Amino acid sequence: MTVFLTYILLGVSLAAPVGPVNAAQLNRGIKKGFFHAWVFGIGALSADILYMLLVFLGVSQLIENSFMQVFLWLFGFFVLIYSGFEGLKGAGEIHIDNRKDAGDSLFGSFSSGFIMSISNPLTVMFWLGIFGSVLAKTASESSVQDLIGYSAAIILGILLWDFAMALASSFARRFLHSKLLILISILSSVSMIGFGLYFGWHALIVLFF
Repeated sequence: MTVFLTYILLGVSLAAPVGPVNAAQLNRGIKKGFFHAWVFGIGALSADILYMLLVFLGVSQLIENSFMQVFLWLFGFFVLIYSGFEGLKGAGEIHIDNRKDAGDSLFGSFSSGFIMSISNPLTVMFWLGIFGSVLAKTASESSVQDLIGYSAAIILGILLWDFAMALASSFARRFLHSKLLILISILSSVSMIGFGLYFGWHALIVLFF
């Protein structure tokens, strides 16, 4: 259960950095309400799941190789450390657009979330490095069933964050100011740096032990 909760936390830390997808989800919730914001998040999550499946299908056969494990651990390390520090550096530049505009369909919100996420270069980097690192760990220590469970935990973490973002943007608009977003960005960035150090430590273990 502790390991499962750890992967839920990893999913939350992946979803929490205030980047273009989260900023767009906040704007959509402020302008159009809870369901549009949540469906937008589900669209973005669908792109994440697609990348997860592609990584699993392409890497799972090679993951037992120690060179591939080191590469994935190190790639996850560099992506997370870089993204974490970039999040810290850009935390003070967050602003919210409070303008209102006309509504559109829920399908439009879903499509917007999916397209924004799947076309984001950082999304590709995240899932190649981070989920590849998860594959490296579970392939050497656990069964395929465990891998599926940990993947589901990551998805659940992302879904929980998307739900919280939708609630916050639509029902607690008075709390959605720049200072709150800066705090969220700092906490999530520090969490990502912590996971990056964890991945780097495992790369050293595979290399030297």
